Amino acid sequence: MIRFITAARLRRLEQEAGQARARAREVQEEADAAWSRHVRELWDLTARAETAESDAAILWDHVLEAEAALKKAEARAEGFWEDAERQEAALERADADAAVLRERVRLLEVELAASKETGRWLVLLLHRGEPHSIHRSQADAQAYVATRGIPVHAWEASDERPASEVLWRIVPFTRDAAVNGFRSVSVPSPTGSEGAA
Repeated sequence: MIRFITAARLRRLEQEAGQARARAREVQEEADAAWSRHVRELWDLTARAETAESDAAILWDHVLEAEAALKKAEARAEGFWEDAERQEAALERADADAAVLRERVRLLEVELAASKETGRWLVLLLHRGEPHSIHRSQADAQAYVATRGIPVHAWEASDERPASEVLWRIVPFTRDAAVNGFRSVSVPSPTGSEGAA
């Protein structure tokens, strides 16, 4: 069958074809815009994912640094506790040493009080110039030195050398009412105004 197309119909078909092409362009532009949005969103999501991965890696590094710092702090704290325990032990030893020294002083005071009452001589045993002990006689001092495992020739009587230069030295002394105290027996008792201090 043959169909005749009139000019009006041909114009209408051309208009419809133009409208269809215009519509196709609009649809293509919308599709292109949608594709562009999709690609931008994909890029944004990819960038955010990469940023999140980078942030996670940075956070993980911070976590590792914090763990290392915590371990170091724990080790330092442990060291502080050990130091505190050592210092506490040293204080306990110092307290024990002080108690021994207090007892020695008490015994020396007892010996001095006894010498005041009887007016007899006592012997002060010096170790490198420092008072070590008081004895009733030179023989007692020698016996004491011997019990400490120190040979008798290690101690000496007083001489011109400073007491700090002599390992062990014996100094006899007595109570002297003129000076209201004690004096070495090798020093004469002061008389008159010499005794006033």
